[in-house]
Amino acid sequence: MLVLHGLLGSSRNWQSAGAEMAARGFRVTAADLRNHGLSPWDDDCSYAALAGDVAALIGRAFSGPVHLIGHSMGGKAAMRLVMDRPELVSRLTVVDIAPRAYPDRLRTEFIAMESLDLAAVTSRKDADARLAATVTDWGLRQFILTNLGQDPDGRWRWTVNRAALTRSLPEILGNPLAPGEAWSGRTRFIRGGKSHYVRDEDFAAVRAHFPSADVVTLPESGHNPHFDARAGFVDAALG
Repeated sequence: MLVLHGLLGSSRNWQSAGAEMAARGFRVTAADLRNHGLSPWDDDCSYAALAGDVAALIGRAFSGPVHLIGHSMGGKAAMRLVMDRPELVSRLTVVDIAPRAYPDRLRTEFIAMESLDLAAVTSRKDADARLAATVTDWGLRQFILTNLGQDPDGRWRWTVNRAALTRSLPEILGNPLAPGEAWSGRTRFIRGGKSHYVRDEDFAAVRAHFPSADVVTLPESGHNPHFDARAGFVDAALG
């Protein structure tokens, strides 16, 4: 199994869910997509580029096709990959994202990151306090702060390529698929019942691109089923 995280996430977001899936006998690898985590930075944030990176990883690290799991932006990258390199994927699980364009609801995170004077930050707690003026939601602040790290000299820095991601938001929020593209392999979409990312009216587009797809709803989950309803998510992902 190969897992792809969402925008401003990283492989670390999948440690708990990954451990549960591994405990059921699967070899689970979670990757850092370009411009995130420990992966290299590049100005090209397109889904074609992300899919190319993942294809190279599969060719290098796996002996055959994988069960590919993608959350949010990672789900769109996974959709792009099965269209470009269908032989690399035996099964696709897309987590709380649909094959369509989305409105810009992410600007808050990027504005908050831009507003933080990293040179003045003295600790992670201090960064949290400074962000509170822009982001009142504690959980959202903690998510943003997962992207804050220190360089070898102890200076605080963002571990994501904030500039490139900000410029590329329209493309990241866009539809990764073209009309008529389809993949007939085994596919499951998992959505959070409290999330608005995958709506009932999206099912037609899902099945147009993925004719073998089914949709599983986890009623008590928001946009992050692997956190919000981990046991149910693992059951759905492996079922």
